[in-house]
Amino acid sequence: MLRQDSSDDTEDVSLFDADDEMSRRPKKSKIKHPVASFFHLFFRVSALIVYLLCELLSSSYIACMVTIILLLSCDFWAVKNVTGRLMVGLRWWNQIDEDGKSHWVFEARKTSAQGKKATSEAESRIFWLGLITCPLLWVVFAFSALFSFKVKWLAVVIMGMTLQGANLYGYIRCKVGSRKNLTSVATSYLGRQLLRQTVPKEDQAVS
Repeated sequence: MLRQDSSDDTEDVSLFDADDEMSRRPKKSKIKHPVASFFHLFFRVSALIVYLLCELLSSSYIACMVTIILLLSCDFWAVKNVTGRLMVGLRWWNQIDEDGKSHWVFEARKTSAQGKKATSEAESRIFWLGLITCPLLWVVFAFSALFSFKVKWLAVVIMGMTLQGANLYGYIRCKVGSRKNLTSVATSYLGRQLLRQTVPKEDQAVS
């Protein structure tokens, strides 16, 4: 069952504190959705490969650009509508109410007391690794294209940053909760880690 909230009351859970989350649910490392896991990485990695090898694969800039944009579009649709829901139990979209107002909706699946609906640890790692790494690579490509004066590729790179960055932002909002910004989440996480390191040292000093 998915927890829906369109009034910025999404479930507040930590994206960074994996230890606390995994301690509350059974460990499941088996990949339960291999097809979804494959296509979660296939389109975005293929777009990166085509971008890097486009000059070797084809002399036509238009053909390379269209191919990359098609791969990015397929990736955006698959990650937003399929892989996020299956692999990590998260979903986001935009809806229009009866008054014509636009609302962003963020959903997070609740884990049952028995842990029957807990997501696979392996799938979760694959999902977040692909979701975070690829947009960062497009940012690197943007600076590379800018400093090497390959202006014609900036449009393609910006498209990659926009589409994959939108999915990254949407799923982070689902994960950490809309009322928390990333700064407060990171600060809270670092504070807990420092506290954990300080307490054992104090115990050893006392003993």
